[in-house]
Amino acid sequence: MEAPFTLAFDTFWKWINAHPNCILRAGTMEAVLYDDEDLHWHFASEPDGTLLVQVLRGKLLLGELFVRSDAVRYVQAVAGESEEEHLFELVSESDSGQNSAYFFVMTHGFEEEKAFSPGRVH
Repeated sequence: MEAPFTLAFDTFWKWINAHPNCILRAGTMEAVLYDDEDLHWHFASEPDGTLLVQVLRGKLLLGELFVRSDAVRYVQAVAGESEEEHLFELVSESDSGQNSAYFFVMTHGFEEEKAFSPGRVH
């Protein structure tokens, strides 16, 4: 990744829903969900608008991340720990400043797509 860039949360959320098999890990400062060969990622939403990111083995829920979309101001894409990792930070703002509320590490960077459709791209 050449330089950090930002994008709207809605744009990012539609894109990542089409790329669940490209997630390496996701989390917050307190907890991290890791991918593995026999796991898969699932996205859902609660009636109150809270977004869910779940990692499952078959039908067994192993971990879950609750994303409060109303707290995310924008998404910032930055270089990952290696060339094969692409970090997306979901940034929130408060009176004390900006912080990375959530993050997703992907196998590839953001790609503009003409139409988003939930499902498996990779």
